[in-house]
Amino acid sequence: MKITVVGTGYVGLVVGVCMADLGHDVTCVDSDEEKIHALLAGRVPIYEPGLDQLLERSVREGRLRFTRDLADGLRHSHIVFLAVGTPSAPDGSADLSGVFAVAAEVAAQALAPVTLIIKSTVPVGTAERVRAHVGERTTQAIEVVSNPEFLKEGAAIDDFLRPDRIVCGVASAEARALMERLYAPLLRTGKPILFMDNRSAELCKYTANAFLATKISFINEIAALCDLVGADVDAVRRGAGSDSRIGQRFFFPGAGYGGSCFPKDVRALVDTARQYGLGLKVVTAVEEVNEAQKHRLADMVIARFGADLTGKRIALWGLAFKPETDDMREAPSLTVVRRLLAAGATVVAYDPEASHEARRLLGDSIEYAPRPMAAVEGADALVLVTEWNEFRSPDLASVAQALRTPVLFDGRNVYAPEQARAAGLEYRCIGRP
Repeated sequence: MKITVVGTGYVGLVVGVCMADLGHDVTCVDSDEEKIHALLAGRVPIYEPGLDQLLERSVREGRLRFTRDLADGLRHSHIVFLAVGTPSAPDGSADLSGVFAVAAEVAAQALAPVTLIIKSTVPVGTAERVRAHVGERTTQAIEVVSNPEFLKEGAAIDDFLRPDRIVCGVASAEARALMERLYAPLLRTGKPILFMDNRSAELCKYTANAFLATKISFINEIAALCDLVGADVDAVRRGAGSDSRIGQRFFFPGAGYGGSCFPKDVRALVDTARQYGLGLKVVTAVEEVNEAQKHRLADMVIARFGADLTGKRIALWGLAFKPETDDMREAPSLTVVRRLLAAGATVVAYDPEASHEARRLLGDSIEYAPRPMAAVEGADALVLVTEWNEFRSPDLASVAQALRTPVLFDGRNVYAPEQARAAGLEYRCIGRP
């Protein structure tokens, strides 16, 4: 099939590259000249394992191209994936200006029937609004399908090509048949394609992300209780998570969640409920707990060294909101860094992929180390914020020797306390004695 993807951000680029890898003829459209120029030169503007190899192969074999010209993209195909950003507005609602702008342009350019597939995460009722929006601007038949993405950054290629499920909100038998044909190669493993109405599909995405965020905030609250009562949150987590109704995934305490999905989607779900006169008490608490949790590591450092950190040099391992990505949107590291700087500390950080993004957000307010141990050398403490694999098995004795004051704050409970202490480190973690 011939496919056009509008938006080459995280979701759009993964969708376009993976669809091309499946053999479809794909044109990706974006208004960002710098981004399109980079893609035409073969440079992937985001870090996602495996994405650059798939992109290079699909471009080389002629199945994938990039353009800033939406009209050109629409001449190429009558199947359009809409994958533009829907960032949070100040009141927590989703900013849909990009969605409606693209929909209007699709309607204006349409010379034949079009299937507009909304991949962007949008509030309940958006598909109906888009359907009315395009209906006012064209006499061509435009199907509007809700097809939320469930991609995990760092594992997006595998998630797309081997999905747990594919959710499609459709309003006609023709749209359903098209989606079945489009995704047929991904259904051979027996995983389901779930058809439902548009509103249910839209709410499905928010429900999934809010529930996963709830698991994270819940175990973070239990970790805080463990600190007070002298219990070990790791033992508690393993005991409770062994129940098949609960499970171990997304059930780890830490420095809080961040990224482009959980914070934004939790707020948008709360805002949607508010518009209908419903206060989502549990989901609201999830966000409140997470925002407090982002301060936990900085609080631990200040409790250990005092409110005035002038003259203290603090090393950070990890800046991205999670491993295997360079994404720092709402990353806990930003809260940690800003709190430490405000207290007078000097901060030196290392991240294997996110340093360029940190420079954009933090500038020269912190130092950027070229290697993990270069950050540690001469520091008064080491704070682990993001659990990249290369941080999981360091020589802890060498870390202790390199630090001016051998204190390790483990924001992800990666290390065994007895091993850290045996290496000569004063070890502090979350929810473990």
